[in-house]
Parts: sequence; structure tokens; C-alpha cells
Amino acid sequence: MLGNFEYFNPTKIYFGKEAIQHLLPELKNYGQNVTLVYGKNSIKKIGLYDEVVAILKQAGKSISEISGVMPNPTIQKVYEGIEVVKENKTDLLLAVGGGSVIDYAKAVAGSAYCNGDPWEKFYIGREECTNQVIPVGCILTMVGTGSEMNDNGTITNHETKQKIGYKFGKDAYPKFAIMNPEYTYSVSYYQFASGTFDIMSHIMEQYFSNEDDNVSDDIAEGLMRSVIRNAKVAKGDLTNYEARSNLMWAATWALNNLIAMGKTGDWEVHMMGQAIAAFTDATHGMTLSCISIPYYRLMAKYYPPKFARFAVNVWGVDPGNKTNEQIAEEGLNRLKDWMIELGVAMSIKKVGISEDMIEELADNTPINDAGYHKLSKEELIQIYKNSL
Repeated sequence: MLGNFEYFNPTKIYFGKEAIQHLLPELKNYGQNVTLVYGKNSIKKIGLYDEVVAILKQAGKSISEISGVMPNPTIQKVYEGIEVVKENKTDLLLAVGGGSVIDYAKAVAGSAYCNGDPWEKFYIGREECTNQVIPVGCILTMVGTGSEMNDNGTITNHETKQKIGYKFGKDAYPKFAIMNPEYTYSVSYYQFASGTFDIMSHIMEQYFSNEDDNVSDDIAEGLMRSVIRNAKVAKGDLTNYEARSNLMWAATWALNNLIAMGKTGDWEVHMMGQAIAAFTDATHGMTLSCISIPYYRLMAKYYPPKFARFAVNVWGVDPGNKTNEQIAEEGLNRLKDWMIELGVAMSIKKVGISEDMIEELADNTPINDAGYHKLSKEELIQIYKNSL
């Protein structure tokens, strides 16, 4: 392994069809006041809302709610949540939903007792969160973000046209995550495809970096092969439990920091995707898919050996007597074909970006230097243009 690192992950996972049975005994570990956090009506349509409320009542909890959490949760919504948890003296935030709901719950949990404006202090100022953090638990209904096993809370500010992630620290990791793959069956195919590519993107962001590491990269390759294989099965049968369960588990391990060990990670695709979402409110995975191929084609020119390894070990490309550049190109073509088959957005036009928005979009896109090459402003603009 490269360098020195510390790995920490305190989240307890309850996985499988009967996972909800663990909610009642878990609730005994927390205080009286529980704030239920969810989106719109999806958890009510599948009966999960009533089931969770019944368990909360059985546990004798006082229940308050934050509903209507949007797919790209806003800082304004965080401010609303802060008022709710302070008014109700919340002892536990129970997030029921996908990554946006869980990210939002962590943002509220870490911001409620912030001394100052959390947007300015954490998201812009990047100050460490040292204040009290309200415990968070979650029940996952959509896979992709891995938010159920990390400390990140990504929030959007429409006024400043920014979407930014922030790690609230060890106290913000969900204390427990209830993961029943059957809860994901009700998600639309569009959301399934988006979440699936989000998993793949998380892995690639950490795989394609300045440092290579045998253990982390070998795990990443295995995860990518699993995502590719199970996505194809699930596309043909969205209620295939084995495929959906494998994707759910892969999403968790894609972003619980394990495969980041010994590596820096790139995350430029996410910087571009989040910039797009701040302008258009587009679905997260689709904002990543539409710029991935142009971005990785450029990165492959700067470091062909890693992209050749990706082609051979993930996509099964026969290296033959080909150059690394040729092998890398074939691998990226197979990635593109898989993305088209999956049905994700392949153009920024599909997520609401027009050519006349590109200059301003580029101005609002942070540029990282952790990958194979730090983009120039001109290269960033060209990637967006190649994504039209």
C-alpha cells in the first residue's frame, strides 16, 4: 500500500429482505425525539412510511418530520430542517430514501448547532465541523450515492449556482443503515440507470488517479465488473433480487472510502457534473454520464497505461500486439457502448445545458489537480463542447 492512511467506518449495516426488523432494537440506543426525513410520496406509495411510523410509535418515540426533500437538496431546505430539529430537540434523524435524502439529513445533523452560517462556514470556508452533530440513521430506497456509509452531505445553492459536497466528520456517518434491495424496485428505470452509473463513476473517480495501488485498484476493478454484469441483468428484470442486491452492495463499497486508501482520487467528473446540476437541477448520475467519455478520452492521452489496464481487466479487451493507446481507446469504446445500452444521458443537452451556457458553466466548475492532468480553462470548455 502507498503512503500512510487511517481507515474508519462506524456504520452498522443491516442488509436483506428482513432488515427492517432491526429498526426497533436500534431505536433503543437513541433519545425520545426522532425526526423522520424523506422526499415526496414514494415511501408512502410502497407502504414503507406507515411501517416505519408504526415502529417508531411501538418504540415510544415522539415523531417530527421533514418531508419534501428534493433530488438536489438545497441550502434553503437545510435551513428549514435546522429549525425543525431545534424546535423538536431531535435526538435522531431517520432518513428514509435515496442518497439525496441521506445527504440532506447529514447536512442538517452537522449544521444544526453550527456557530454561524453552515453554507459559508462549511461549504465555502471548508472549516472543520467541530460542533455537536445529531446522530443519523437511514433506510435506503435507491442506490447510487453510497451516502449510507459515508460522512458526505452534498448541497445545492441555486442563488450562487453551486453544488458542493462537504464531509462533516466521523460523527456524521450514519449510525446504522437498513438496506433491503426490494425497496429499490419502485424506482423508475431512469432513476435506476442514473444510480447505476453513479456507482460506476464513483469507482472510476478513485481508480483513475495519480497513484496506483494494487489492493485498492484490484478491488475497484472487481466492483466495476460486478456493476457492469449486474446492471445488464437488472435492465432485463428490474425485480431480479440478486442483481439489485449486488448493485446495492457495490454502491455502498464504491464510496465508503475503502478503495480510496493509498490513493488521492480525481473527482473532476463530479466537479463538472455538480456544476451542471447547479444550473439545471438535473439528476446526478445523468450529469456525470454526459461528460465522462469526453473527459476520460482526454485523460487517457496523459496516462495510457492505466486506461489500458482498465480496458483489459474490466472490459476484457485482448491486448494482442496493440499499443497502450489503442487498448485504452477500445476500453473507452466499450464503456461508451455499455452506457448507451444502460440508457444514460450522453449529451449535456439532455440535462439542460446549451452551448451558450458553457462559458458561465466553466467559470463555476472547480478544477482539481489530483488526477493525471490538471485541466486548463480551455480544455474544460472543450470537454463541455465535446459533450454537446
